[in-house]
Amino acid sequence: MAMSDADTKTSAEKPADSANRKPHLYLVDGSAYIFRAYHRLPPLTDPEGTPVGAVYGYTTMLWKLAQDLDDADGPTHLAVILDKASRSFRHDLFPEYKANRPPPPEDLVPQFPLIRDATRAFSLPCIEEEMLEADDLIASYARAATRKGWDVTIVSSDKDLMQLVGKCGDADDGVDGGCVDMLDTMKNARIDIPEVQEKFGVLPEQLGDVLALMGDSVDNIPGVRGIGPKTASKLINEYGTLEAVLTAAPDMKKSKMKENLIEHAEMARLSRELVQLKEDCDLPMELEDFALDGIPPDPLAAFLSKHGFTSLLKRLGNGAGSPARPTELDPAKAENAAADAVEGATRQPLPEWPKIDLDAYECVQSVERLDAWIERAFAAHAVAIDTETSSLDAMRAELAGVSLALGPNDACYIPLGHGSDDMFAEKPEQIALDVALEKLKPLLESDAVLKVGQNIKYDINVLARHGIAMGPVEDTMILSFDLDAGRGGGGIGQAHGMDSLAETHLGHTTLTFKDICGTGKKQIPFSAVPLDKATRYAAEDADVTWRLWKVLRQRVADEGATRIYERVDRPLIPVVAGMEREGIKVDREFLSGLSSEFGGQIDALEKQIHEMAGEPFTVGSPKQLGEILFDKMGYKGGKKGKSGQYSTDQSVLEGLASQGVDLAARVLDWRQLSKLRSTYTEALQEAINPRTGRVHTSYSLVGAQTGRLSSTDPNLQNIPIRTETGRRIREAFVAEEGNVLLAADYSQIELRLAAHMADVPPLKEAFANGEDIHARTALEMYGEVTRDTRAQAKTINFAILYGISRWGLAGRLGTDADEAQGMIDRYFERFPGIQRYIVATLEKVRECGYSETLFGRKTHFRNINSKNQAERQGAERAAINAPIQGTSADIIKRAMARMMPALRDAGLNDVRMLLQVHDELVFELPEGDVAAASPIIERVMAEAALPSVTLDVPLGIDIGTGKSWGEAH
Repeated sequence: MAMSDADTKTSAEKPADSANRKPHLYLVDGSAYIFRAYHRLPPLTDPEGTPVGAVYGYTTMLWKLAQDLDDADGPTHLAVILDKASRSFRHDLFPEYKANRPPPPEDLVPQFPLIRDATRAFSLPCIEEEMLEADDLIASYARAATRKGWDVTIVSSDKDLMQLVGKCGDADDGVDGGCVDMLDTMKNARIDIPEVQEKFGVLPEQLGDVLALMGDSVDNIPGVRGIGPKTASKLINEYGTLEAVLTAAPDMKKSKMKENLIEHAEMARLSRELVQLKEDCDLPMELEDFALDGIPPDPLAAFLSKHGFTSLLKRLGNGAGSPARPTELDPAKAENAAADAVEGATRQPLPEWPKIDLDAYECVQSVERLDAWIERAFAAHAVAIDTETSSLDAMRAELAGVSLALGPNDACYIPLGHGSDDMFAEKPEQIALDVALEKLKPLLESDAVLKVGQNIKYDINVLARHGIAMGPVEDTMILSFDLDAGRGGGGIGQAHGMDSLAETHLGHTTLTFKDICGTGKKQIPFSAVPLDKATRYAAEDADVTWRLWKVLRQRVADEGATRIYERVDRPLIPVVAGMEREGIKVDREFLSGLSSEFGGQIDALEKQIHEMAGEPFTVGSPKQLGEILFDKMGYKGGKKGKSGQYSTDQSVLEGLASQGVDLAARVLDWRQLSKLRSTYTEALQEAINPRTGRVHTSYSLVGAQTGRLSSTDPNLQNIPIRTETGRRIREAFVAEEGNVLLAADYSQIELRLAAHMADVPPLKEAFANGEDIHARTALEMYGEVTRDTRAQAKTINFAILYGISRWGLAGRLGTDADEAQGMIDRYFERFPGIQRYIVATLEKVRECGYSETLFGRKTHFRNINSKNQAERQGAERAAINAPIQGTSADIIKRAMARMMPALRDAGLNDVRMLLQVHDELVFELPEGDVAAASPIIERVMAEAALPSVTLDVPLGIDIGTGKSWGEAH
């Protein structure tokens, strides 16, 4: 089953006795793959504009399966089984069968025939039959194969197919019969008799009776009302069969279950027929035709090329030949098939949603109702989710409940931790936390069901602490950010918060936490809120999230946000969540000592300042400081604001310090030390998590307009980089015993990107040759490289990219505005590409209102054409830098998303990615892994732009290690 020389073993490399192996048939439940693929990958289109996101996902999944099985020397025969249509013979038995299932998404329908083409492109049999479900064909082929003595593996996790697990009967010709097991590729786990027994409490051959009793709301199999999996299993274990249970029902003790068994006996028998797999179907192809002997590359190459799957096409090498099967890749035929599929589909336009009705939501307080919601969520393949907790800190929060939504006003709240801590107080009726989470876990971890949240990273981390690895996910907050960054008012994060988005897109004002829990001394924890009020608040969050997802998701492709959302930001959600959970160890004793040291220096500075001022005053008071500087000491440049007091902000003090005013310089030192002491040496001690002993920062993916991550609670991105004080604070961040910290930093990435994006040959040449870029700039501008000219060149290099004015540059260089303008003019003369880039960028932004990174991230600038000069110039400066800084952010995000898989593939399972600070990634790893991990980290970071963007300059990475973060620099 070899794929290529690069990816798998060829058939020539198989063991010499492979021809004599016992036949082993793999039957792939292709229908289960389709929805997984649809939700896992973006809504891509091929060169002809046909939706192919699910097709691409299905192709990669089939490719991986082929490779994994080939490496494991698994199948001798393989076929993919699909559902031919939505109707089967079971509808004749029960017309309402599967009536609850929603129609497939509109953009998935035209992909169904292409998925069949994908299967045939692999030269694999693609089996489907009218009026039969894939499960029936799988059952019939499994029966036929085991009767011939073959072993069978069903690639699926479908509970209905678990009825087939185990020995399927005696074989013909007196040989031992084959056995059937299952392979769950999502969990990479085999399912055999013990696994079925563990899950359902019965043997596989009894599972049909259990399924008949419990019913299935997804397939609308009625079952017996009130009987769930555990009760059904208990009854079958006690009585042996469904019929025995129904026969014994009249003699059971009086109970609601007895009444239901008697009343719904015929429905139970009908349900048994519906779940019974048909094992005697006519076989469309002979088993021998499923033989594997390599995959011919030509049909697969044609398919990949036609649909623009270039990355897969590059992986394809020359495979060994096997009997060619029809690929049905004729373009006209494929186009007609897709058109027919769309025409014949049940197409329902997006309904005009009803207004949000807070009284329509359900409070789920029983296991039976929870099961019903879970089954409906599986059927919908997408569910909005939100958690209610005791804290905004996901690493310390206690779970109060979970809300789900499947449509407008179709939402529920599942209380899990409500009630007073008073042991004598009566708690409201609710499902036990461990029971509910055990029920929810398969849904929240299922690849076939998309989980949608607002800032879902928080929910991921809360649930991860309860052993649930939620995915795949989408985030309405990030969708909004990738579509509308810079458009909204207020703070950046606030513009993409749920309250703001609900007002903007739904015209709805949401309940607030204050509405439910109160404020001040009267505020109560959410767990103490009565369930009726809690349900209205929590379920509304899920309902609003579901609606926002529908509104925002359909804009992504139309507005060109697919690439940035699907390839940069969405993949980063679980990565950043994982980093937050890892945290980083901080040396409390070192911080305490540093804090005391800073306190002494602050006191000494304050004493100097008072001596310079000639009197004591409150140094931290801007009013008192202004009066000392401008009234008493008479320094020039004092300006009063509307409040009537002098401004003493940093720029004012820096201006005075540059003029030789020592008091201003000392106040700047005092402010910095005071801020570092309160923000880091004191606050970091309080931030140490008592459970983990580590500090867990929170990263926002929407906190910076350019797309950079921002760090809060605590903020680890504002520690001074180039000062001795900043380095000493970094020494407090340490590795665990036996480990080291590794810091990998992009070297001058924004200058490298500017050289590429502005097309500056001298700078590109300097980077390609590994030169000192600031020295090269000094040489270009001044004709010589000295300490002074290099320092000036370094300042100018970075300042120009931020759209600095002549006055701003003059302030940084300590010169006058005319001389600074002369330097700017000389810079543009030597590097005209930079000036052309600035002009072109501003022209585009003025015309369309937004800038764009190399990866398509759009940042909008509302004030770019403002009549207010200060507003307009501020927008212009930001617009000049946004494409460069944003591209830098995109690149490091892509590196982060690829990093851990690359390290795991290399067997480096103990390397952990802890922090992202601007252009730097910080890892913790065993000291013995440094030599192996360093080149992988460097390669992933250096190649992060590829294949989407090919840069004209190399990305340089500096790597250092040490016992502390400071030592690693």
